[in-house]
Amino acid sequence: MNGLYDEIRIALYRVWNRRWLALAVAWGICLLGWLVVALIPNTYASEAKLFVGQQAMLSTSMIDDRNDQRQQMDQIQQTLLSADNLEKVIRATKLGDNVSSDREMATKIVSLRENIEVKSDQPNVFNITVKQSGAGRSDGEAAALARDIAQKIIDIFQEENIAGGAGRTSQALRFLDQQLADRQKELQDAEQKRVAFETQNLGLLPGAGSASQQLLSARAELSQIDSQLASAQSSLAALNGQLAGTPAMLSTPNPSGGGSQISQLQGQLASARARGWTDSHPDVIALKEQIASLRASGAGESGGGSFKTPNPAYSSLQSMQAERAATVSALRARKSALEADVSRLIGKQSAEPGVQAEYERISQDYDVLKQQYDKLLAERENMRLKGEVEEETDLTQFRVVNPPSMSRVPAAPNRPLLLAAVLVLGFAGGAGAAFALSQLRTSFPTAGSLEKASGLPVIGSISEMLTEAQRAARKRKLKLFFGGTGALAGVFLLLMMVEFIQRGTVA
Repeated sequence: MNGLYDEIRIALYRVWNRRWLALAVAWGICLLGWLVVALIPNTYASEAKLFVGQQAMLSTSMIDDRNDQRQQMDQIQQTLLSADNLEKVIRATKLGDNVSSDREMATKIVSLRENIEVKSDQPNVFNITVKQSGAGRSDGEAAALARDIAQKIIDIFQEENIAGGAGRTSQALRFLDQQLADRQKELQDAEQKRVAFETQNLGLLPGAGSASQQLLSARAELSQIDSQLASAQSSLAALNGQLAGTPAMLSTPNPSGGGSQISQLQGQLASARARGWTDSHPDVIALKEQIASLRASGAGESGGGSFKTPNPAYSSLQSMQAERAATVSALRARKSALEADVSRLIGKQSAEPGVQAEYERISQDYDVLKQQYDKLLAERENMRLKGEVEEETDLTQFRVVNPPSMSRVPAAPNRPLLLAAVLVLGFAGGAGAAFALSQLRTSFPTAGSLEKASGLPVIGSISEMLTEAQRAARKRKLKLFFGGTGALAGVFLLLMMVEFIQRGTVA
């Protein structure tokens, strides 16, 4: 800590020992810096505040509050800072003086755009700031020019806003109508494509009629048919066994003693037909078969003994056998048809995933186009209502909250700060120059610094002895030094006073 203190003390001594050099450098830096600050032209700013809003009746239902402020800000900036509008401003103000070529006009437009700032601190409230340098003109002219530029910008914006509102709405409606027509054509083509695909792949699309659903239904019915066929075959086999054990003919004694059996059967056949039985009736068929059998055997013509008659039970079993055999045949035919359907549906099912994927893609394209169409339709309706409201109630509100101001204080540069910075820089530069010069000379302010530099012990030191005349001379030089320093500070204070006085009278 003591070493650091000694180093600081030695450095201050070296600077103090060359204080006249430090003072001279400080004066040179300050005078040069203050001259540069004085030559910097003043820049004046004119501020105006505008309110540009819309009716609340549409702000919640038709306008996206999240994006409307940003969009409105961008629209106003594009309108205010467009090249056409800036050119109108230049030609209507003193900026257009001495502009004789398109290149000069383009340069003026770029410079003016850089000096215009549009900000929005509150919803629908916009602050316009125009800055104008005093280079080549007086401070009053610069302040007045900034005000005139701001006023002209507001006038042009108001004219375009009032005159162009209806035109912009009509143009937007025409654009939306064209977009709607294009989207409607695309939507119709997509609908036709979807319908054609559905018709072409009717059994492969998702739903109740799909190949998967048909296959499940066919397999369920096939399982049911298998069960019915097994039952029918089992029943037919049992009936066949019963039929095999039943005699076809029965021996019956002849009670008439010589009457004809054939005559009896023919009588029974006539009675059956009298009751309305047709030849397809089982009893009629059985009687015909008995008559034919007796005629073939000749037994019916004998005059006595017994005779053979058909067994009715056997005939009934034969009829049941025929019915059950027909049932078995029908079930087998149905089973064959179902097996063929299952094989066909399995083949269709293999192609079903690809068809379903293509159908989903077609449906998705249609849905996207439908959403776009509905959105455009809603926007078109909103724009139409907006135009109607604008015609009836002046939807777009434009009001100058604060007219362009004419500043009496320059916005830039900040001369008090610059003057103070130059003063600090002057003192710092003088001290630095004195310290740097002290490092170039081989003198040592203290015995300790000599020991440190040489590495040898110092035996002793002799203090400086001054006469009264030398002390008086040093006092005079010290007074001159402080006088020079005070004079530099006085010049700084004088410049600050002049600056503050001018700030209230420049415009």
